[in-house]
Amino acid sequence: MACREVRPPASGRGAARDGYVPIADYAAIGDGRTVALVARDGSVDWLCLPDLDSPSVFAALLDADRGGRFELCPDVAADVQRRYVPDTNVLETTFTSALGIARVTDAMTLSGSGLGPTRELVRRIEGVAGCVPMRWRVAPAFGYGHIRPRIEYRGPVPVAVGGAGALAVCSWDAGRPEVDGSAISGRFEMRGGDSACIALCAAYQEPLVFPRRDDVERRLDAAAAYWREWAAQRTYDGPWRDAVIRSALTLKLLFHAPSGAIAAAATASLPEEIGGERNWDYRLCWIRDSAFTLEALMRLGCPSEAEAFFWWLLHASQLSRPKLRVLYRLDGGERAPERVLALNGYRGSRPVRVGNDAAGQTQLDIYGCLLQTAAIYTEAGGRLDREAGRRLAGVADLVARIWREPDSGIWEVRSAPRHFTHSKMMCWVALDRAIRLAAAGHLESKHVALWRGEADAIAHFVEAHCWSARLGSYTRDAGGEGLDASLLLGILLGYRGPDPRRMDATLEAVRRELGHGALLYRYSGDDGLGGTEGAFLCCSFWLVDALATMGRHDEATELMAELIDRANDVGLYAEEIDPHSGELLGNVPQGLVHLALINAAVSITASGDR
Repeated sequence: MACREVRPPASGRGAARDGYVPIADYAAIGDGRTVALVARDGSVDWLCLPDLDSPSVFAALLDADRGGRFELCPDVAADVQRRYVPDTNVLETTFTSALGIARVTDAMTLSGSGLGPTRELVRRIEGVAGCVPMRWRVAPAFGYGHIRPRIEYRGPVPVAVGGAGALAVCSWDAGRPEVDGSAISGRFEMRGGDSACIALCAAYQEPLVFPRRDDVERRLDAAAAYWREWAAQRTYDGPWRDAVIRSALTLKLLFHAPSGAIAAAATASLPEEIGGERNWDYRLCWIRDSAFTLEALMRLGCPSEAEAFFWWLLHASQLSRPKLRVLYRLDGGERAPERVLALNGYRGSRPVRVGNDAAGQTQLDIYGCLLQTAAIYTEAGGRLDREAGRRLAGVADLVARIWREPDSGIWEVRSAPRHFTHSKMMCWVALDRAIRLAAAGHLESKHVALWRGEADAIAHFVEAHCWSARLGSYTRDAGGEGLDASLLLGILLGYRGPDPRRMDATLEAVRRELGHGALLYRYSGDDGLGGTEGAFLCCSFWLVDALATMGRHDEATELMAELIDRANDVGLYAEEIDPHSGELLGNVPQGLVHLALINAAVSITASGDR
């Protein structure tokens, strides 16, 4: 018996604006190689293959007309509720219509010992009650939408081919697949107690594998089991456990399993201002994030991930030693040339960029990040071999020579280089940690006197040129009167000037001048770009962490509770948020925000124990 006829939904994507859903409407699934973003309406709008930093196959996120997507939804109006299956990266979306209820479970399966596709996205549909008409459509657009797919049948299976990539659309009980131009689609009815399955099986320069249904569903269930087991091994059990474990699972999605690198985010060119030009590719690994990453991994009880990440970091940086690149590709490559794609951009936000020219900037803070990472690693029991020790000592020698130079700072501004205060403080951190590592026997001590003398010189420069009596605060840059939330890292990383009260005063000034309720903007002043941006979520968690570090436990706890409520409905954060509308902005999910959340939660717990 057919489902009762009802009026079909209006054309378009429900609450979408010009074909785009809010950034907060996306959830992420992945397999340790790449990440797919699934919208609340059931559309996969972002997927790069074969890896996270490869060209996209679905990019409706950046061009609703030409980007490509994989739609799966009821063919009638429906309310939507969704969640991650507890302690997993498996997404469960429930559609409730006047005719019945259907549930879609989405996951990317994990590579195992058996024969399977190179990459596999599985969508299992289950009838919960009634009879719900469903429709699906796979419209790939290879190469960031530049390569029109060729659809062909290989036996009964429709396959989309584009360049060196191919996608097989394997479906069971999901209607007869039909080819319409450059898309594959189907319609079916989902009754209570029934189930259907669609698997998107990808290959890149290798043979396609057409799996059996029972193998596909077994792999889906195995993926859920893997995530649950991994989450159960995490050691945090404080008051923010749900948010911390979700953040840990999100970071695990951003890890590139073959190398140990971690991407800053899963996406490219989502705007920091709707319609603006601040659109960057974050599918790269930043040295800036390394200390936060290793600290979070250690605090969560992730020794294998911490070990892999630390040694990837040393390996990636060895070719340019002792100099460091600001960022590296996930495979450790140094070059990430920035280019503009002929896509419309999210809600018209152009240019759409892939690659990132920040790779060629001078950023002095990264040296402090690297040596702080080494200090965290060794203090947790890690050992440095002689060659690693020599290289890190060489980095400290370099910092002693170059700390007086201007740079582009932690935020990679596109204006002329300046003497950023945070950069100078991080140069001090670099030399301070080198001294500590030498004292512990990890580095040769022959240059310790040089490092100590230059660390004192840096502190003298900061105190003489980077303090504003008018603001009662350290400033964004030497001789300036602007503020920067990155100054909070001076508290977290233990920068010590002659008057410790200055860091306390700086926290209050940053909160006063850059704050908007629980949120913080990054900085005040020019950065070489037009337009504005939202509040930076990682900075708000840094403030929580700084308050906890200073022993202000109750304030930190209150602020943490407000920030936890700023996540989307499945616990993910984008880079920024509009303080007025609450709209998420920028790339998603943003690793640095989730790292800052984890570290802030652990610091609150530690401050409560003191």
